[in-house]
Amino acid sequence: MFDIRAIRDNPEPFIRAWNRRKAGLGDESVKKILELDAKWRAATSAKQEAESARNANSKLIGQAKAKKDEAEAARLMALVADAKATIEKAGEDEEKARKALDDVLMGLPNLPLDEVPEGTDEHGNVEKGRWGEPKLINNPKDHADLGEALKGAGGFSLMDFEAAARMSGARFVALRGQMARLERALANFMLDIQTTEHGYQEASTPILVRAEALLGTGQLPKFEEDMFKTTSGHYLISTSEISLTNLVREQIIEASQLPLRFTAHTPCFRSEAGSAGRDTKGMIRQHQFYKVELVSIVANEEEGLAELERMTGCAEEVLKRLELPFRRMLLCTGDMGAGARKTYDLEVWLPSQNTYREISSCSYCGDFQARRMDARYRPEPKVKTEFVHTLNGSGLAVGRTLVAVLENYQNADGSITVPKALVPYMGEVDVIR
Repeated sequence: MFDIRAIRDNPEPFIRAWNRRKAGLGDESVKKILELDAKWRAATSAKQEAESARNANSKLIGQAKAKKDEAEAARLMALVADAKATIEKAGEDEEKARKALDDVLMGLPNLPLDEVPEGTDEHGNVEKGRWGEPKLINNPKDHADLGEALKGAGGFSLMDFEAAARMSGARFVALRGQMARLERALANFMLDIQTTEHGYQEASTPILVRAEALLGTGQLPKFEEDMFKTTSGHYLISTSEISLTNLVREQIIEASQLPLRFTAHTPCFRSEAGSAGRDTKGMIRQHQFYKVELVSIVANEEEGLAELERMTGCAEEVLKRLELPFRRMLLCTGDMGAGARKTYDLEVWLPSQNTYREISSCSYCGDFQARRMDARYRPEPKVKTEFVHTLNGSGLAVGRTLVAVLENYQNADGSITVPKALVPYMGEVDVIR
């Protein structure tokens, strides 16, 4: 949501920022917002004036009856009846205009910061740095071929797409044996770094949430088609950003408690609507996957931008410890998520594709989510509350990290060398054969 008074008093910054997202979006949206705002305020004024007239005339009716002036009492009663009709009609108009206004505001993306480059898609993103040198691998295999070729007990593949498809359909996988352990090792390794070294508090949160939680973080109403909804009306989370950020919904936090930093390892569920034909093979784009998420709650924009650099560094540290080459990309206005004001993507090197692919996205959201969740803090005792600012990032996507390990640590005989940092988490197993 956005401050309607700010749009009303100074619409130009909103027009300019939304136009940077998409040509004409700002002009069209602000025009609609101001029209609905005018209707809403007119209906509100009409209702308030009618309420004042009703209240004033109601008092006069008693006085007229006390004087036995039945004609005056009848006239006043007619005025009160007219006022009640006006109140009812104006109230309906007010509610209708307010709902229409809220629908427009709820469906609009966040305002990108001026430092975010302008662009329409990923081609407008700007590389901000690289770490590590890709290893030269002759005829590299992709992770799916590597995983399916590795056999465990009973001769079954350690990465079994066929078994998963028989029970769930496409875009699912079943991991067995050392492959399943490697996935668990990665998650535990990530959590240990973030909780013991980077100050994030581990949380175990619901993976089923109500629509209000999704409205709060911005997945609804815009991205409902990408969510899985249950018959009870609950939704499966597409990221634990949803449940972690909603920990502060409808709360007033003291300034001394900030910043708050949370992390969680959860399954995530996405319908992948609109992704037909993309990454159909392997684990890159699944309906169910695991992710270690990072969420920060801070006081203001200055702290938020500093926290974005810190959070991105926390995610990068996982890749550095695993010795996986990556690059940091500053996303442009057209490729950035709807709730973000500024976003860095981390892209890891995949030998089979001879390119970098996204493995983490870290975003500063300003007060966009906090307004929707009514999450506030009190800068000082007994002063007016202000909305907090929120950030979220992947630290990291576990499945994609597994993909990157398999491809970057593959050997000519089809075995996979376990990264040194993960050997203690693998019971000292250093090669998966």
